[in-house]
Amino acid sequence: MTASITRRLLLGAAMALGLAGAAAAEYPDRPITLVIPFAAGGSTDVVGRIVAERMSQELGQQVIVQNVGGAGGSLGAAQVAKADPDGYTILMATVATHALNPLILKQKPYDPVADFAPVSLLVLVPNVLAVNPELPVNTVQELIDLAKAEPLAYASSGNGTPLHLSGELFKAMAGVDITHIPYKGSGPALTDVLGNQVPIIFDNLPSASGHIASGKLRALGVTTAERAPSFPDIPAIAETLPGYETYTWNALFAPAGTPPEAVEALNKAALAAMADPAVAERMKEFSATIVASSPEELAEHVKAEMAKWEPVVRDANVSLD
Repeated sequence: MTASITRRLLLGAAMALGLAGAAAAEYPDRPITLVIPFAAGGSTDVVGRIVAERMSQELGQQVIVQNVGGAGGSLGAAQVAKADPDGYTILMATVATHALNPLILKQKPYDPVADFAPVSLLVLVPNVLAVNPELPVNTVQELIDLAKAEPLAYASSGNGTPLHLSGELFKAMAGVDITHIPYKGSGPALTDVLGNQVPIIFDNLPSASGHIASGKLRALGVTTAERAPSFPDIPAIAETLPGYETYTWNALFAPAGTPPEAVEALNKAALAAMADPAVAERMKEFSATIVASSPEELAEHVKAEMAKWEPVVRDANVSLD
């Protein structure tokens, strides 16, 4: 074989390797699946679909929503934790999937830190403490005083949910003992509170907002540290109980081991989506506050949330099989 032929072969091989490397570096080159670990129609599903639509434009590939409900979000989260770490399967996570379930479930289907690559914290959604208007209280302090004088009960969307634990944190900080009545979802809980079967509820603000606006529910306080822009007349519970703060949050995660360049591309697309004025306007419809973080900031957020909720879960003796 002549030297010139050898050089041409080596050059051809180098070019082929270069082209292959360039092709491999182009992410994404096919659709991405966004697993939403709850049924369609809830606030996480709404946020996920808004974000997926806008990220599709940024990435040049469709982000396809797949609802995988069950076990308080754990089924969908476990599916993503076990998916190929190639950047083509991602999770719309919540405080339930990445802070509460790992503390509450006796059987741990995944590790919220070790099994995931953080992408971005997206939004915070307030919860609200509300009562049936027949209950003779108009403020958080009046509710605390009444709870110290007579037995009361509060409804939530279920055992171990963020709304249940919002109530448990309230009880601990206010020094009251209000009985928890769990329901299978916010809908049945709201029905009984509207019918005055149970006088008090902790619910997502978007879910309860229509009843609050109509006067069928009396809102005493939002659970975020500051008042919700969509309901500025509702005080924050923290105005009565300094330091009280809970909320539902949504964030994007990929499986652990996802290539850094894929995580970076997903993060950039998420940040662009959340910076879009049209997206911001849609988020305002259900009082969501846009955060849009770096992967590192999301990792710290998860650690802080688990540290915050661990004593609440322990002291309330909450556990699920």
